[in-house]
Amino acid sequence: MQVHYDINQLPVFKNAVITIGTFDGVHSGHRQIIHTLKEAATNAGGESVIITFHPHPRKVVASAVIGVRLINTLTERIELIGQLGVDHLVVVPFTDYFANQPAEDYISDFLVKKFHPHTIIIGYDHRFGKERSGDYKLMEAKAAVYNYQLMEIPVHLLDTIKVSSSNIREAILQSNIDEANKLLGYHFFFEGEVVHGDKIGRTLGYPTANLKSTDEEKIALGDGIYAVYAEVEGIRFKAMMSIGFRPTVNGKKRVTEVNIFDFAQDIYGKVIRIYVVKYLRSEVKFDGLEALKLQLHQDKEDSLSVL
Repeated sequence: MQVHYDINQLPVFKNAVITIGTFDGVHSGHRQIIHTLKEAATNAGGESVIITFHPHPRKVVASAVIGVRLINTLTERIELIGQLGVDHLVVVPFTDYFANQPAEDYISDFLVKKFHPHTIIIGYDHRFGKERSGDYKLMEAKAAVYNYQLMEIPVHLLDTIKVSSSNIREAILQSNIDEANKLLGYHFFFEGEVVHGDKIGRTLGYPTANLKSTDEEKIALGDGIYAVYAEVEGIRFKAMMSIGFRPTVNGKKRVTEVNIFDFAQDIYGKVIRIYVVKYLRSEVKFDGLEALKLQLHQDKEDSLSVL
């Protein structure tokens, strides 16, 4: 897949079949649209093109943007879409200027001039242009003028996508990783930089990698203990993860710690990826470190049985 960031330096697409969206999560609903896109491109003897935006449009057009939390970072979205066999992904800088262009200019100067589309695949609720005045009907009216075909994404699929995206976010926040992973169609993952902690885990025989988020817009899991895979420099290791305030040691701040099994490398300062497989239990305050150590042993056994 070719990724394009400069809309003024796009190649001449062959019979471009395009669809437009944020595709946050690249979940099973999104994958149905991408399957339709690829099928239509094959039928047209052309190329499949996804147009997405960065930053998220809500950060630009919303009157008061509070807590925009994304399932995927832009880098993750690119990776996931790239795995699906799309020919081109165009990342459009979403600015005030772009958001406020007249709807007809969006069609003529952006979609037609930049992409010369053979087919455009969008939903009935697609809005674009200044004050979101452009809609499916306008695009339908301009189809004959600019000689493109228009395909509508079925209402039931759009509704499924909206529900899925909301449910995935809520499931992640509530530690319901089973539900999130089912809707995503893959294990939810995130990345973090390994930073120094207080090294209490080491004294218990369970040294941990303390993780600092690499993207503040990425949605964060709820507190708890999880069975995970930790990917270090492209190699996956079985592991368990704790997110929370560590009440047994009177922790004052929320931390993310990962104990990687059978692992002894120095990875301070490195960015590792965590694939979240299973929620094991809630965070509990134990009567001392020995009781905590016994529970950590059980957590490891439970993680290994899952992984």
